[in-house]
Amino acid sequence: MGKGLAVIGGGIAVLGGGIGIGLIGKGAVESIARQPEAAGKIGPNMILTAAFVEGATLFAVLAAFLAK
Repeated sequence: MGKGLAVIGGGIAVLGGGIGIGLIGKGAVESIARQPEAAGKIGPNMILTAAFVEGATLFAVLAAFLAK
């Protein structure tokens, strides 16, 4: 695989991670708007889930840049 394709793959991974984290935040805000009393449970779960998505994105980018 060419280096250019690896860089494009890394860019797509970052784009997917950004969209995923945005959707997680959107869902959390909508949930808190519907049930404000659940904000204490929704917030930490949102942060944990976003961290997992960010970690997967980081691994994908590293794999793309290490590909030759």
